Amino acid sequence: MSQIFPFQGMLYDQAIVGSIKKVVAPPYDIIDAVGQQQLHDRHPHNIIRMELGLEQTGDSPAHNRYTRAATTLQSWITDGVLKRDRQPAVYYHTIEYSPPYSAPDAPRKVLRGFLALAKLEALDSGHIYPHENTRAAAKTDRLNLIEACRANFSPIWSLYSDPAGAMIRLLETETKDRPAHYDFQDDAGCRECLWAVTDEAVLKQMTDLMQSKPLFIADGHHRYETALNYQKLRRQQPGSPTELQPYDSVLMLLTPLEDPGLTVLPTHRVATTALPPSDQIVQLLRNMFDFQEFPFSPSTQAQVRQQFLTAVRTEGQHIPVFGLVRQGDDRYFKLTLKPVYRPSIKASPRTKLDVSLLQQLIVTKLCPTQQEQEAILYTKDDHEALDWVAKGTGSGALLLNATKVSEVQAVAAAGERMPHKSTYFYPKPLTGLVLNVMNE
Repeated sequence: MSQIFPFQGMLYDQAIVGSIKKVVAPPYDIIDAVGQQQLHDRHPHNIIRMELGLEQTGDSPAHNRYTRAATTLQSWITDGVLKRDRQPAVYYHTIEYSPPYSAPDAPRKVLRGFLALAKLEALDSGHIYPHENTRAAAKTDRLNLIEACRANFSPIWSLYSDPAGAMIRLLETETKDRPAHYDFQDDAGCRECLWAVTDEAVLKQMTDLMQSKPLFIADGHHRYETALNYQKLRRQQPGSPTELQPYDSVLMLLTPLEDPGLTVLPTHRVATTALPPSDQIVQLLRNMFDFQEFPFSPSTQAQVRQQFLTAVRTEGQHIPVFGLVRQGDDRYFKLTLKPVYRPSIKASPRTKLDVSLLQQLIVTKLCPTQQEQEAILYTKDDHEALDWVAKGTGSGALLLNATKVSEVQAVAAAGERMPHKSTYFYPKPLTGLVLNVMNE
C-alpha cells in the first residue's frame, strides 16, 4: 500500500560548517520571528536561509525570499557545503529526550524512525491518511518554496503500524556498533543520532515490508498537500513524462505507531476576547458538565494549581474532562462531561475526541463568532496557558488531555479530519539533517 524509496540524501559537510547543531533548525511552523532571526544570526549556513528566509525591503515577484533560497541552495552545493551521498540510503534516526513537563527523575524516552522518500498518493487513496485540516496561506508559502528550490528541506512525519517491530529491528541490527554520522545534543536537550543504511538486501526488505502498510500523517499536513499540488503542476506541463519522476515522492520520517518513544501533547486553548464572568460560564455549561472548584489564594496558588492539573489529567484518562480558568478569578474549574452527553460507542471516531467535544460544547458557547475563535491562542504547556490568563495575555484558558495515538489512527482510517490544532506530536524532527534535493 505504501511505496518508499531509498535516496541519495544531501547532507552538510561538517568539515566546512563545523557542528551540525549550528546549521539545523526546528520545523518552520514552530519558529516565531525572534527564533527566525536568531537562527539567521547563528551560522551563515543555517538551513533557515532556505526553509524560512527573511523578507527584505524591495522584494518583488522576481526577487524574494524564495528566489534567494534557490540561489543559496545552488551556491552551497557548488561550494561543497552540501554534498549528495554516493549511494541510495534510508537514514535511521533516533531522538533521545525527556518528555516535556515530566518529573526531573523520569526516565528518558527514545523515538525511533527512518528517513526515506514516500511515493505521493492522493489523500483518498487508502494509502496515506491525514488527520487534520489545513489552511490555504501556509500551503501557498510552501508551494512557492518548493517551486523555487525543487527540494524538501524538512521531512513530513508519518506513522505506520508494525506491532512486531520488524522495521526498527532491521535498522538497529544494521547500525549496531557503527558510529553515527550525526550524534549531538540539540537546543531542546534531545540527543539526535543519524546513520545511513545502504545495504541493498536490507533496503529491499524494508521496501517490501512497507508495501503492506498504510501511512498516517502525524505532522506536516500542509507540506504533504503542497507536494501533491507541486506534482500536479509539474504533470500539467507540456511533454511531462509518464514514468515516476523526483516530484512524485516526498521526504518523510517514518515511525512505528507502537513506538514507546512517541509522545502526543495536548493543545490547550486560550481565549483573548471578552468572556462572560465565571458564574455565568457555570450557568451556561452546568446542564452538560459537573463542575468542581479549586479555590486558591496567592500563598496556595502553586499547590492548588498542581492538584487541579493532576485531577484533570487523572480523571481525563477515562472520561471527557476539561480545565477552565477565567482572568481575574481565584478559582480553577474541573469540568466533567455528564454521562448522558458522552458520545455513544457507535459515534464516529472524530465525534468521540476530547478536542471535538471541547470545540462543540464549550468553545462555540464561550467564543461564538468566527472572529473570536480565530483570536484563540494555542499552547502545549499547561502552565503557560494558565500563566497567560494570570498575566492578562488571555481572558480565559481551556485545558484538555492529549489525544491518544490510537485515536489519531482511528480518525484517519475513518476518512475524517480532526479540528484545527488537535495534536502536537513530540519530539519534532529537525530541519536540515538530510535534504531531498530533486535530481532533475
